[in-house]
Amino acid sequence: MTATLQVTEQPTSQRYFTPEEYLALEEAAEDKSEYLDGEIIPMTGGSTNHNQISGNLYIALSLAIKKQNYRIFMGDVRLWMPKKRFYTYPDVMVIAGKPEYYNNRKDTVINPQVIVEVLSKSTRNYDRSDKFQFYQTLPTFQEYILIDQSRVYVEQYCKLANKRWSYTQYDEEDAALVFNFFQVEVPLADMYEKVDFEAENEPEESMAAE
Repeated sequence: MTATLQVTEQPTSQRYFTPEEYLALEEAAEDKSEYLDGEIIPMTGGSTNHNQISGNLYIALSLAIKKQNYRIFMGDVRLWMPKKRFYTYPDVMVIAGKPEYYNNRKDTVINPQVIVEVLSKSTRNYDRSDKFQFYQTLPTFQEYILIDQSRVYVEQYCKLANKRWSYTQYDEEDAALVFNFFQVEVPLADMYEKVDFEAENEPEESMAAE
């Protein structure tokens, strides 16, 4: 799932929502939303490419760490960052050991080590900047993976020390993404299997005319 608005834009309502109000609204809503310190930010469902990449990666990681003490979650599990008062739904999260649930809610966790976001044209800047900064407030957060859905291009941030991160780019289909946190290797060809770049990059005006 991807947020359609930058955090600096106007929320859907001028009123302030408490976290409890947001959660109550979220349970009844048909579509997901993020929550940032009183603002509710609508999200839209991902494209087929977005869904395919998330699913491919989930399957690859599930097979690679099947018998190890990790849990993998996709976009329906909510993440809470108390220091920023921020709720969101990362595309993929990996947690070492048992999930820590916020207020015993089985739909909300607070302790991922690895977070993966599949980038869209409307959210790539947000995911690389503000959202990354929010994620860094989590003490457990160690690795951030950004996957472009319109081309073969993956970015990897690995935590070295407090406020220090290494950065690696992958842009060749015969390359493999090596996760630093648990030393799992995922070929980019597997990650992008069945992804249709032509559909993703089709001009909006031609799509509207169909």
